[in-house]
Amino acid sequence: MDLGGPVMKIGIIGAGNIGGNLTRRLTALGHEVSVANSRGPETLTALAEETGATPVPVEEAARGAEVVVVTVPLKAVPNLPTGVLDGAAEDVAVIDTGNYYPQQRDGRIAGIEDEGLTESAWTAGQIGHTVIKAFNGTYAADLLERARPAGAPDRLALPVSGDDEAAKRKVRALIDDLGFDTVDAGGLDDSWRQQPGTPVYGLREGVDGVTKALAEAPRERSADFRA
Repeated sequence: MDLGGPVMKIGIIGAGNIGGNLTRRLTALGHEVSVANSRGPETLTALAEETGATPVPVEEAARGAEVVVVTVPLKAVPNLPTGVLDGAAEDVAVIDTGNYYPQQRDGRIAGIEDEGLTESAWTAGQIGHTVIKAFNGTYAADLLERARPAGAPDRLALPVSGDDEAAKRKVRALIDDLGFDTVDAGGLDDSWRQQPGTPVYGLREGVDGVTKALAEAPRERSADFRA
Protein backbone atom coordinates (compact mmCIF):
# COMPACT_ATOMS: atom_id res chain seq x y z
CA MET A 1 0.00 0.00 0.00
CA ASP A 2 1.36 3.37 -1.06
CA LEU A 3 -1.38 5.83 -0.22
CA GLY A 4 -0.77 9.56 -0.41
CA GLY A 5 -4.36 10.74 -0.01
CA PRO A 6 -7.40 9.45 1.90
CA VAL A 7 -8.73 5.96 1.21
CA MET A 8 -11.73 6.21 -1.11
CA LYS A 9 -14.38 3.88 -2.44
CA ILE A 10 -13.99 3.90 -6.22
CA GLY A 11 -16.17 2.28 -8.87
CA ILE A 12 -14.75 1.46 -12.30
CA ILE A 13 -17.16 0.72 -15.15
CA GLY A 14 -15.19 -0.92 -17.93
CA ALA A 15 -12.25 -3.29 -17.52
CA GLY A 16 -10.37 -2.75 -20.76
CA ASN A 17 -6.82 -1.40 -20.96
CA ILE A 18 -7.46 1.86 -19.07
CA GLY A 19 -10.03 0.41 -16.66
CA GLY A 20 -7.88 -2.61 -15.91
CA ASN A 21 -4.73 -0.60 -15.26
CA LEU A 22 -6.58 1.96 -13.14
CA THR A 23 -7.90 -0.97 -11.12
CA ARG A 24 -4.33 -2.19 -10.64
CA ARG A 25 -2.95 1.21 -9.62
CA LEU A 26 -5.83 2.34 -7.42
CA THR A 27 -5.95 -0.90 -5.45
CA ALA A 28 -2.17 -0.68 -5.02
CA LEU A 29 -2.69 2.79 -3.53
CA GLY A 30 -5.03 1.25 -0.97
CA HIS A 31 -8.38 2.38 -2.37
CA GLU A 32 -11.45 0.15 -2.16
CA VAL A 33 -12.23 -0.59 -5.81
CA SER A 34 -15.31 -2.18 -7.34
CA VAL A 35 -14.96 -3.05 -11.03
CA ALA A 36 -17.60 -3.97 -13.58
CA ASN A 37 -17.84 -4.75 -17.27
CA SER A 38 -20.56 -5.57 -19.77
CA ARG A 39 -19.88 -9.33 -19.62
CA GLY A 40 -20.51 -9.80 -15.91
CA PRO A 41 -18.45 -10.09 -12.72
CA GLU A 42 -17.63 -13.75 -13.32
CA THR A 43 -15.38 -12.65 -16.22
CA LEU A 44 -13.32 -10.44 -13.87
CA THR A 45 -12.12 -13.19 -11.52
CA ALA A 46 -8.50 -13.00 -12.67
CA LEU A 47 -8.34 -9.20 -12.31
CA ALA A 48 -9.97 -9.44 -8.89
CA GLU A 49 -7.51 -12.10 -7.72
CA GLU A 50 -4.58 -10.05 -9.03
CA THR A 51 -5.65 -6.76 -7.47
CA GLY A 52 -8.05 -7.40 -4.62
CA ALA A 53 -10.75 -5.36 -6.37
CA THR A 54 -14.35 -6.51 -6.01
CA PRO A 55 -16.03 -7.60 -9.26
CA VAL A 56 -19.65 -6.44 -9.40
CA PRO A 57 -22.49 -6.03 -11.91
CA VAL A 58 -22.51 -2.66 -13.66
CA GLU A 59 -25.61 -1.68 -11.68
CA GLU A 60 -23.64 -1.94 -8.43
CA ALA A 61 -20.33 -0.37 -9.45
CA ALA A 62 -21.20 3.12 -8.18
CA ARG A 63 -22.76 2.04 -4.88
CA GLY A 64 -21.23 4.17 -2.13
CA ALA A 65 -18.49 5.39 -4.47
CA GLU A 66 -16.80 8.76 -4.05
CA VAL A 67 -15.25 8.44 -7.52
CA VAL A 68 -16.70 6.55 -10.48
CA VAL A 69 -14.67 5.97 -13.63
CA VAL A 70 -16.66 5.42 -16.84
CA THR A 71 -14.26 3.84 -19.30
CA VAL A 72 -16.35 2.14 -21.97
CA PRO A 73 -16.54 2.68 -25.75
CA LEU A 74 -18.58 5.81 -26.50
CA LYS A 75 -21.11 3.81 -28.50
CA ALA A 76 -21.76 1.73 -25.35
CA VAL A 77 -22.54 4.68 -23.08
CA PRO A 78 -26.28 4.78 -23.99
CA ASN A 79 -26.48 1.09 -23.08
CA LEU A 80 -25.40 1.67 -19.48
CA PRO A 81 -28.21 0.85 -17.04
CA THR A 82 -30.65 3.63 -16.23
CA GLY A 83 -29.64 5.12 -12.90
CA VAL A 84 -26.15 3.62 -13.14
CA LEU A 85 -24.96 6.22 -10.61
CA ASP A 86 -27.78 5.61 -8.14
CA GLY A 87 -26.36 4.92 -4.70
CA ALA A 88 -23.12 6.81 -5.29
CA ALA A 89 -21.91 9.34 -2.74
CA GLU A 90 -23.78 12.65 -2.98
CA ASP A 91 -20.63 14.48 -4.10
CA VAL A 92 -19.40 11.71 -6.40
CA ALA A 93 -16.81 12.69 -9.01
CA VAL A 94 -17.47 10.89 -12.30
CA ILE A 95 -14.43 10.52 -14.55
CA ASP A 96 -15.04 10.06 -18.28
CA THR A 97 -12.08 8.55 -20.13
CA GLY A 98 -13.95 8.17 -23.41
CA ASN A 99 -13.15 9.17 -26.98
CA TYR A 100 -15.31 9.39 -30.10
CA TYR A 101 -13.97 7.18 -32.88
CA PRO A 102 -16.74 7.37 -35.51
CA GLN A 103 -14.85 5.72 -38.36
CA GLN A 104 -12.93 3.25 -36.28
CA ARG A 105 -15.53 2.02 -33.76
CA ASP A 106 -18.48 4.13 -32.67
CA GLY A 107 -20.42 5.04 -35.80
CA ARG A 108 -22.11 8.40 -36.13
CA ILE A 109 -23.32 10.12 -32.94
CA ALA A 110 -25.70 12.94 -33.83
CA GLY A 111 -25.23 14.96 -30.65
CA ILE A 112 -21.53 15.28 -31.38
CA GLU A 113 -21.71 15.64 -35.16
CA ASP A 114 -24.83 17.79 -35.55
CA GLU A 115 -25.19 19.61 -32.24
CA GLY A 116 -21.48 20.22 -31.75
CA LEU A 117 -21.37 18.76 -28.25
CA THR A 118 -17.98 17.83 -26.88
CA GLU A 119 -17.61 14.11 -26.32
CA SER A 120 -17.73 14.44 -22.55
CA ALA A 121 -20.71 16.82 -22.60
CA TRP A 122 -22.56 14.21 -24.66
CA THR A 123 -21.58 11.47 -22.21
CA ALA A 124 -22.73 13.61 -19.28
CA GLY A 125 -26.12 14.01 -20.96
CA GLN A 126 -26.42 10.28 -21.50
CA ILE A 127 -25.69 9.30 -17.89
CA GLY A 128 -27.47 12.26 -16.30
CA HIS A 129 -24.47 13.52 -14.33
CA THR A 130 -21.69 15.94 -15.07
CA VAL A 131 -18.27 14.39 -15.67
CA ILE A 132 -14.59 15.17 -15.37
CA LYS A 133 -12.71 14.35 -18.57
CA ALA A 134 -9.37 12.69 -17.81
CA PHE A 135 -7.15 9.83 -19.00
CA ASN A 136 -8.69 9.93 -22.48
CA GLY A 137 -5.35 10.61 -24.18
CA THR A 138 -3.24 8.57 -21.77
CA TYR A 139 -1.49 5.39 -22.87
CA ALA A 140 -2.75 2.58 -20.64
CA ALA A 141 0.76 1.21 -20.15
CA ASP A 142 1.92 4.60 -18.85
CA LEU A 143 -0.39 4.22 -15.86
CA LEU A 144 1.76 1.27 -14.78
CA GLU A 145 5.16 2.33 -16.08
CA ARG A 146 5.43 6.13 -16.10
CA ALA A 147 4.27 7.16 -12.62
CA ARG A 148 6.81 9.47 -10.99
CA PRO A 149 7.04 11.24 -7.61
CA ALA A 150 6.04 14.90 -7.42
CA GLY A 151 8.81 17.15 -8.68
CA ALA A 152 10.52 14.50 -10.82
CA PRO A 153 11.85 16.11 -14.02
CA ASP A 154 10.29 13.42 -16.22
CA ARG A 155 6.86 13.46 -14.57
CA LEU A 156 4.11 13.47 -17.17
CA ALA A 157 1.09 15.79 -16.98
CA LEU A 158 -2.50 14.96 -17.91
CA PRO A 159 -5.16 17.47 -19.00
CA VAL A 160 -8.32 17.49 -16.88
CA SER A 161 -11.52 19.34 -17.77
CA GLY A 162 -14.91 19.64 -16.13
CA ASP A 163 -17.52 22.04 -14.76
CA ASP A 164 -17.68 20.80 -11.14
CA GLU A 165 -14.69 22.44 -9.48
CA ALA A 166 -14.87 20.33 -6.31
CA ALA A 167 -14.99 17.12 -8.36
CA LYS A 168 -12.14 18.36 -10.50
CA ARG A 169 -10.01 19.01 -7.43
CA LYS A 170 -10.74 15.49 -6.19
CA VAL A 171 -9.77 13.97 -9.54
CA ARG A 172 -6.61 16.06 -9.84
CA ALA A 173 -5.55 14.99 -6.33
CA LEU A 174 -6.16 11.36 -7.25
CA ILE A 175 -4.07 11.71 -10.41
CA ASP A 176 -1.30 13.31 -8.34
CA ASP A 177 -1.37 10.25 -6.06
CA LEU A 178 -1.14 8.06 -9.15
CA GLY A 179 2.14 9.77 -10.03
CA PHE A 180 1.20 12.37 -12.64
CA ASP A 181 0.85 16.14 -12.74
CA THR A 182 -2.32 17.73 -14.10
CA VAL A 183 -3.25 20.80 -16.13
CA ASP A 184 -6.69 22.37 -15.76
CA ALA A 185 -8.08 22.31 -19.31
CA GLY A 186 -11.23 24.30 -18.48
CA GLY A 187 -14.88 23.28 -18.48
CA LEU A 188 -16.63 20.60 -20.49
CA ASP A 189 -17.28 23.10 -23.28
CA ASP A 190 -13.49 23.44 -23.52
CA SER A 191 -12.80 19.70 -23.45
CA TRP A 192 -12.54 19.56 -27.25
CA ARG A 193 -8.96 20.69 -26.64
CA GLN A 194 -8.08 17.18 -25.43
CA GLN A 195 -10.19 15.12 -27.84
CA PRO A 196 -8.59 12.76 -30.42
CA GLY A 197 -6.63 14.51 -33.14
CA THR A 198 -5.56 17.44 -30.95
CA PRO A 199 -1.91 18.19 -30.05
CA VAL A 200 -2.34 17.05 -26.43
CA TYR A 201 -3.95 13.71 -27.31
CA GLY A 202 -1.38 11.01 -26.55
CA LEU A 203 1.23 13.64 -25.64
CA ARG A 204 3.90 12.54 -23.18
CA GLU A 205 5.04 15.86 -21.76
CA GLY A 206 5.13 17.76 -18.50
CA VAL A 207 2.98 20.69 -17.42
CA ASP A 208 4.55 23.21 -19.81
CA GLY A 209 4.22 20.95 -22.83
CA VAL A 210 0.62 20.04 -22.05
CA THR A 211 -0.33 23.67 -21.41
CA LYS A 212 1.17 24.67 -24.77
CA ALA A 213 -0.56 21.82 -26.61
CA LEU A 214 -3.95 22.73 -25.15
CA ALA A 215 -3.52 26.33 -26.28
CA GLU A 216 -2.66 25.21 -29.82
CA ALA A 217 -5.67 22.92 -30.29
CA PRO A 218 -7.76 23.63 -33.41
CA ARG A 219 -11.50 23.99 -32.78
CA GLU A 220 -12.52 21.97 -35.83
CA ARG A 221 -12.52 18.22 -35.42
CA SER A 222 -9.93 16.57 -37.65
CA ALA A 223 -11.20 14.53 -40.62
CA ASP A 224 -9.96 11.26 -39.11
CA PHE A 225 -12.31 11.73 -36.18
CA ARG A 226 -15.48 12.81 -38.02
CA ALA A 227 -18.15 10.47 -39.29
